Amino acid sequence: MTDAKKTPAAAADKPASTLNLPDTAFPMRGDLPKREPGWVQQWNAHEGEAGLYKRLRDARAGAPLFVLHDGPPYANGKLHIGHALNKVLKDMIVKSRQLAGFDAQYIPGWDCHGLPIENAIEKLHGRNLSRDDMQAKSRAYATEQISQQREDFKRLGVLGDWERPYRTMDPANEAGQIRAFKRVIERGFVYRGLKPVYWCFDCGSSLAEFEIEYQDKKSETLDVAFETDDATQLAAAFGLSALPAGHSAFAVIWTTTAWTIPANQALNAHPELRYALVQTDKGCLVLAESLVEKCLERFGLTGQVIATTVGAKLGGLNFRHPLYDVDAGYRRLSPVFIAEYVSDSDGTGIVHSSPAYGVDDFNSCVANGISYDQILNPVQGNGTYAADFPLFGGLHIWKAVPVILEALKNAGRLMATVTITHSYPHCWRHKTPVIYRAAAQWFIRMDEGEGVFTQDKAPKTLRQLALDAIDHTAFYPENGRARLRDMIANRPDWCISRQRSWGVPVPFFLHKDSGELHPNTMAILDQAADIVEKGGIEAWSRVTAEEILGAADAPHYTKSTDILEVWFDSGSTFQHVLRGSHAQAYAVKPYHESGPEADLYLEGHDQHRGWFHSSLLLGCALYDRAPYRGLLTHGFATDGQGRKMSKSLGNTVEPQSVTTKLGAEIVRLWVAATDYSGDLNIDDKILARVVDAYRRIRNTLRFLLANVSDFDAATDAVPADQLLEIDRWALARTAELQADILAHFERYEFHPVVSKLQVFCSEDLGAFYLDVLKDRLYTTAPKSLARRSAQTALHQITHAMLRWMAPFLSFTAEEAWPIFAGSASQGSIFFETFSRFDAPDEALLARWARIRAIRDVANKEIEALRAAGQVGASLQATLRITANTEDAALLRSLGADLKFVTITSAVSVEDGAELAVQVSPSTAPKCERCWHYVDDVGSHAEHPGLCGRCVSNLHGAGETRHIA
Repeated sequence: MTDAKKTPAAAADKPASTLNLPDTAFPMRGDLPKREPGWVQQWNAHEGEAGLYKRLRDARAGAPLFVLHDGPPYANGKLHIGHALNKVLKDMIVKSRQLAGFDAQYIPGWDCHGLPIENAIEKLHGRNLSRDDMQAKSRAYATEQISQQREDFKRLGVLGDWERPYRTMDPANEAGQIRAFKRVIERGFVYRGLKPVYWCFDCGSSLAEFEIEYQDKKSETLDVAFETDDATQLAAAFGLSALPAGHSAFAVIWTTTAWTIPANQALNAHPELRYALVQTDKGCLVLAESLVEKCLERFGLTGQVIATTVGAKLGGLNFRHPLYDVDAGYRRLSPVFIAEYVSDSDGTGIVHSSPAYGVDDFNSCVANGISYDQILNPVQGNGTYAADFPLFGGLHIWKAVPVILEALKNAGRLMATVTITHSYPHCWRHKTPVIYRAAAQWFIRMDEGEGVFTQDKAPKTLRQLALDAIDHTAFYPENGRARLRDMIANRPDWCISRQRSWGVPVPFFLHKDSGELHPNTMAILDQAADIVEKGGIEAWSRVTAEEILGAADAPHYTKSTDILEVWFDSGSTFQHVLRGSHAQAYAVKPYHESGPEADLYLEGHDQHRGWFHSSLLLGCALYDRAPYRGLLTHGFATDGQGRKMSKSLGNTVEPQSVTTKLGAEIVRLWVAATDYSGDLNIDDKILARVVDAYRRIRNTLRFLLANVSDFDAATDAVPADQLLEIDRWALARTAELQADILAHFERYEFHPVVSKLQVFCSEDLGAFYLDVLKDRLYTTAPKSLARRSAQTALHQITHAMLRWMAPFLSFTAEEAWPIFAGSASQGSIFFETFSRFDAPDEALLARWARIRAIRDVANKEIEALRAAGQVGASLQATLRITANTEDAALLRSLGADLKFVTITSAVSVEDGAELAVQVSPSTAPKCERCWHYVDDVGSHAEHPGLCGRCVSNLHGAGETRHIA
């Protein structure tokens, strides 16, 4: 029967008017896009009135604390579906913890410094802004972006301290970063060094390992010949008295970076590899013995191996730069260094070294006595060679490649060249190729070594501390552990300085001659933090050397203009948010005995190399431990075919559009219903299925609300031992499901909850319990034990179900809660905690599982007759069930209530060998009120259309139910 309001008593002559038809103010249509903003408005703080988040904190004061520390989204650009996925997932976890009885803190944050904002300002205002102007405009821009993003996050139903978020650009946080930086220095991790670091020409700055992604790139491979400087020494290394008469000799290298050849300063050979001296028409070539055949084929030559030797014998030999005879600027020698990193897996087995442009090359050259001052570094920050660099000055390195190839060819030193496509590091912001480039930078050391101004040396290396911390961290999913461990185990030292304007300063003063830090550096760091805390980073930019160092020292020192890279900003937020700007927000401080600790960090899986990574390193640098107990990662939002979203493909899904058209609740349900451990597909078809799922859940909830609308638990509830058996089963099934759901919530799993809730609504409730219950709810006396027993169960089920839904279907649960709870609602479902149930009666659950299985067999037989047109509704059917002794006894134990369980008008049970159901149409008349087909319809003359049961329920003592 469909829901309808109760018919007035004046219409009592109509049988339908005597039914207890369900009634509720909870509408069938959610009308989410129009109605959700109202709840958002109710949750927000208003003048003179605290918002919901603050009232929830007050209500949970003193409860166990749960802290999900927000990984700050970048304050730049419109929210995309990935933002929505991330924030909704965080919100669901916080709300589920709140409902579990925790004081569940969620302080949203924003990452505000860094290059993307500088790029946006340069696009708007040009590239030649002063430092002060860039900082002022960047701060204003970030403030505007945060305001826009915050409203979109609120619209998604995310609860948090929106009135007081943290921002990395807040002066207190900027100062906190400087103080954290000082502590990292004290513990011996910071040093200054010249090292090749990733460099982006578009950024004009070094990049961290976290900021690199790999994409395909076309490059020219080249085999280049380096002529020996001493043929006699080379012959001796191969055990020969002399080289063949009339033959020059060359060591041949292979590379994909033609632009590094002009800066070559050495060659490298592996000490244990065997090298061959190959006689060819173009001279004698030194090649790895295992690669001779491949190399000759590539060079288009034939040749004969005349001698071999091990790489160790080549150490110390000198070869001439391939442009030695072309320009005096290249009249230098390249010594052979012995290096373990050389291999014969490809190329020629000999590696050329331009130490400014490769980590291995740099380490090899420095280890062999090349000083920092001797390292050639002609490539400028914008990608061009220095103007005075021989032959190629002023050219951008990518454009210089064909010019270099032509010069080598003309010099007779280019053995071969081929265009290949290979995986190459790119800037993850600009999507452009990057290079390694040697630059004097500040680093955090991963392994043993000396730092500047060490005062309280850490007990282990940073790498060891971080690997230990990973072992004590929970991962969701578990495979994140190996991924983060591999990254930490293999990462280089962390370059933390950047050559930009919009960021927290590295407040150092360097001696103009020696490059040494001022001896009062540690005190200066304290002073800088105090200045920044009062006036932001802009205040430090305006400070002069004279104001800090005094008139005597100032002329001898240069004030650093470097900033800390943004991963230091976000990676240190646990320190200056949990311990600093928001410490008072916590009733129980989120401190481990050695520092702040969040229960959970949650971001996309790319943050193993980003925020998780930098936070781990800084937590260990400061406190010897991770700043989190657990790490949760989710996949990316992709289209329905699993493709990455892009404007060019036209497959993007904007959360604002979905919210406007379907409602934020649909976005939330999509997030909850999808396994976030992999990528999350979304498109219009997928959203349509989510809408259908939402409607089914809403309709079930509406039925529950409608059938308890006249029930007051305080006066009408039936004691547990007096409930009808099927009602006790329903509560046992609900308890069983809740235990399952709460276990999933504990593991931060939502898609199994949604799946099981849908099954519960459609199968346990809709297709069985509620279907069976309708007759009792509608036809028995309003206050009868039979009806109140059913309502008692429904009331408890609704209590539980609203709480299960609330973390993800927050708007719907909030809409239903005051309708359901009335004056006891406290205004929000989120003040509540999960319902308490006794342990489910396993025997009762097993008993009814078998009853339902038999009922399913009966339903199939009824459906066959319905399809044949022999019966209409199942109530028109009569059943004869044959069953084995055990099943027959089970069915007989239901007594007269068996017909209500099968929703038929009559059932007989007979003993037999196996289960069989015979269905036949009833020949009895139909009761106008309950629609059952029974022989006693009309047996009461004053109620000719009613059966005896309905007459008793309306005018007599009422029927007695025991089971259903």
